[in-house]
Amino acid sequence: MVNGSCLCGAITFSTNATPKAVSMCHCSQCQKQSGGIWASAHVPEDKLTISGDVTWFDASGVAKRGFCGTCGSFLFWKAHDEDLISFALGAVDGPTGLTLEKHIFTADKGDYYQISDGLPQQD
Repeated sequence: MVNGSCLCGAITFSTNATPKAVSMCHCSQCQKQSGGIWASAHVPEDKLTISGDVTWFDASGVAKRGFCGTCGSFLFWKAHDEDLISFALGAVDGPTGLTLEKHIFTADKGDYYQISDGLPQQD
């Protein structure tokens, strides 16, 4: 079981599904919304229980981003044409039990850090 919440606790989420695609996203949108790199994993949308009032931002023609309207925590990413939903690993309460698999959108990464962990990188 994975449980998580926003900073103020107004939004909680949980899943019994095994999270997949554990990644660090370096895209410009994640940088602007999170202030840096966004760590996430995804599960089928119907396997994630969300409580609270998520504010959804239609970030592009491809996906929307979910956050708490009270504290601003960036919690979810959902492609318009998929049945998967990504959740922020930093919002998980307690240990995740997960291991980072890859870095994505590395072509957009900031110039102020290096990726040197040897994991796969996708431009």
